[in-house]
Amino acid sequence: MAAAAEPRARAWLGGSSPRPGSPASSPELGGRGRARPGPGTGPGSGSGSGPERAGARTPGPAASGHSFRKVTLTKPTFCHLCSDFIWGLAGFLCDVCNFMSHEKCLKHVKTPCAGVAPSLVRVPVAHCFGPRGLYKRKFCSVCRKALEAPALRCEVCELHVHPDCVPFACSDCRQCHLDGHRDHDAHHHHWREGNLSSGARCEVCRKTCGSSDVLAGVRCEWCGLQAHSVCSAALAPECTFGRLHTMVLPPACVRLLSRNFSKMHCFRISEGSAPETGEGDDGVDGSTLAGLSREVLAPESSKQTLKIFDGNDALQRNHFRVITVPRLARSEEVLELALRAYYVAEDPRDFELQALPPPVLAADTGARGKTRASGSAEEEGSRGPGSREAAPEAWIIRAVPHTQEVLKIYPAWLKVGVAYVSIRVTPQSTARTVVLEVLPLLGRQAEGPESFQLVEVLMGSRQVQRTVLEDEEPLLARLRDIRQTSLRQMTQTRFYVAERRVVAPRVSLYVAGLPPGLSAQEYGSLLDEAVATKAGLVSVSHVYSSQGAVVLDVACFAEAERLYMLVRDTAVHGRPLTALVLPDVLHTKLPPDSCPLLVFVNPRSGGLKGRDLLCSFRKLLNPHQVFELTNGGPLPGFHVFSQVPCFRVLVCGGDGTVGWVLAALEEMRHRLACPEPSVAILPLGTGNDLGRVLRWGAGYSGEDPLSVLVSVDEADAVLMDRWTILLDAHEAGGAENSVADVEPPKIVQMSNYCGIGIDAELSLDFHQAREEEPGKFTSRFHNKGVYVRVGLQKISHSRGLHKEIRLQVEQQEVELPSIEGLIFINIPSWGSGADLWGSDSDSRFEKPRMDDGLLEVVGVTGVMHMGQVQGGLRSGIRIAQGSYFRVTLLKATPVQVDGEPWVQAPGHMIISAAGPKAHMLRKTKQKPRKAGTPKDARADGVPVSEGDPK
Repeated sequence: MAAAAEPRARAWLGGSSPRPGSPASSPELGGRGRARPGPGTGPGSGSGSGPERAGARTPGPAASGHSFRKVTLTKPTFCHLCSDFIWGLAGFLCDVCNFMSHEKCLKHVKTPCAGVAPSLVRVPVAHCFGPRGLYKRKFCSVCRKALEAPALRCEVCELHVHPDCVPFACSDCRQCHLDGHRDHDAHHHHWREGNLSSGARCEVCRKTCGSSDVLAGVRCEWCGLQAHSVCSAALAPECTFGRLHTMVLPPACVRLLSRNFSKMHCFRISEGSAPETGEGDDGVDGSTLAGLSREVLAPESSKQTLKIFDGNDALQRNHFRVITVPRLARSEEVLELALRAYYVAEDPRDFELQALPPPVLAADTGARGKTRASGSAEEEGSRGPGSREAAPEAWIIRAVPHTQEVLKIYPAWLKVGVAYVSIRVTPQSTARTVVLEVLPLLGRQAEGPESFQLVEVLMGSRQVQRTVLEDEEPLLARLRDIRQTSLRQMTQTRFYVAERRVVAPRVSLYVAGLPPGLSAQEYGSLLDEAVATKAGLVSVSHVYSSQGAVVLDVACFAEAERLYMLVRDTAVHGRPLTALVLPDVLHTKLPPDSCPLLVFVNPRSGGLKGRDLLCSFRKLLNPHQVFELTNGGPLPGFHVFSQVPCFRVLVCGGDGTVGWVLAALEEMRHRLACPEPSVAILPLGTGNDLGRVLRWGAGYSGEDPLSVLVSVDEADAVLMDRWTILLDAHEAGGAENSVADVEPPKIVQMSNYCGIGIDAELSLDFHQAREEEPGKFTSRFHNKGVYVRVGLQKISHSRGLHKEIRLQVEQQEVELPSIEGLIFINIPSWGSGADLWGSDSDSRFEKPRMDDGLLEVVGVTGVMHMGQVQGGLRSGIRIAQGSYFRVTLLKATPVQVDGEPWVQAPGHMIISAAGPKAHMLRKTKQKPRKAGTPKDARADGVPVSEGDPK
């Protein structure tokens, strides 16, 4: 018999995650009325009722599911709702999630308890946890306590958790793409509670809503709106993406059918960011948690510690949590504490504690028990060998079997008048009978039940797994099996009724590291030989021959997963292959004013700043538009954006990184729907000369990433010349016996400058020192110090470069003065901001500009001269200006292009213009304006400047 359909979907279900401040119903519990375990039947049983509690328990509002009780405060405490100080000696504490409140605030609490929060998630989306780190003034979103030890942070959203709280975190990460499950058109706010800056202001009441003392306030992780949890109910549920709305790639415009690919794979997060070994989806073994505080109880203590398991899976993995209880506590109190340790908010009368048999205890003598300093709940752990503590008792929580249960069934489509319906499940209930019973309650009775199926969804914090149940699957037995396996797993399991749809699998797999210059058929044969691709399921859709990369279309999820894992462990011709899962951008669904930003970050630039920026931009934008250059280079990003009609690019790195991206853009230009995207720079390197010229500064020094994105949105478009350098090495003397050793001709691209001689030699020495000890080159100051040291070693160096090279400008031979270095400059900045050409007027030459189609040729006489130029005391020796140059090297000579040095063999270097000019973004000069006043709208089009005025 089915219960009446629930009312219209609760406001808590209005977004991808629960929205504080909205009404909701607590989960319905079936099969109540069982007697609690009687005294003397469980751990801690005693004749007395135990110590007096601080106060009677006060049930929280129905929407929140908290279990408040009045407690006596012994230290300064703040309210988690209003973030104000709690005056007096009494507050109200939730026994499950540690939510603290004023008495006056109790009736306004809408933030859900951690025990019921999983049931309020609208669309389950797993998190993507990075490596452990220290996060000062941050709080755990599960237990609400400060993160004093190394903790975990989601790479996609602002979720912070203790490592042992990860299994209890909601799967409420941002939904960044369509995956074929409960996709929707309207985009709602995605609220995340707490960890706001202390100066955050509420969007509704304009009062302070942030706190550095407690987990308080909420923030939308898409548009950045901040508010009190109560005030957020007054805001419209739809999210407009805020100030960055034109730059964000909307989730409804990205499709990725990933099935069981992890979030790390979907967002191309390198394995170096993966959690440490031992942190599985289902918990953390206690042996990995050494170093956290624990309470050691003396044998004569009035309290005892108990190891609590929540099912067979925890028993097999030896994953347990420890509670501390009075020795005279009643069995009911012990059971309640055990359930709270696993954030189970259901009626304790539906559960019982069973002592583990002696063999289990004997096998666990090496386990280490540990508790939090508060003494009530809670860590998973195992007792280390050699410990002198007495092994605590071990118990397992079991659900009391019932002849029938109440089960929530959720519709797999979103446009329906109910959030879920509740039905009673009996031993005769199967997946098919449940579908028959549910369809009329969801208004789909006119459709045949054969068109629907029942889907079980396990909403793990790290991965959401879906299982289609067979029609004859007995539901009551399956519920019992899940509870036997893990009570926590039961609280994270949902059942959806979904339409039977034949989803055509299509996974785009980017494979790089292949030999360049082959055809699509040759690449297909090569991959078939290396990883045994299955004919009919795998096809080569795109070929990037010059890069040695292809994009595979895989028509089977299992085959895509197999290829992905196999390719990453395969090498072809001695080169390891790279594999990336790429999404599809639905360009026809982009809003008319959309101009998404494609972000490339080199995490090796700027010390650890590149890594931090990578994480920040993933959270401010859609992570599908942020690419890590050390994981596949710039080509995957341009491929994903190839059909986007209008987009811009932000490159975070040094001048070499910018040149790398511009070279890839030049190769991809003919394949792009937007062939000339404008490029902005966030300088992370050492010199950053191009960043200086375009006003992005001498280097990133920790500015707010949001302000960086706003500056990119407001930047002006300018043009910059690009140059091609043909390197044709051969023996100048023409000796016949040396022809076989000559390198083949190659082409490099230049944006800033090309140096021959002493400056290239210094760059080469610096590059070799960095290659030997890369760990030391993590700061711009240290890097410049190494440059100075290398320069001092060469201060007396004399090579006579003018005797070893010949220069032709516009087919005319140019006589060189006595110099040690020859430099071709395209921008008015060299060597970390020095003006090598100088500002003096000269009737022989035109005034240099970065878009005039001309290069300036300058000479330096040695290291001392270079130091004087960088100090602003002198300028270089002006030699020539032109658009076509031919340099003949009579000896092997150091050469550097945009900071990338090497030793060039004798031969010719031909420098000429490289076709279309590059479209760059120059930061606008800051205009004074009132604080907090947002820019209302971004100009639809910025006229391209024909010059770069000084």
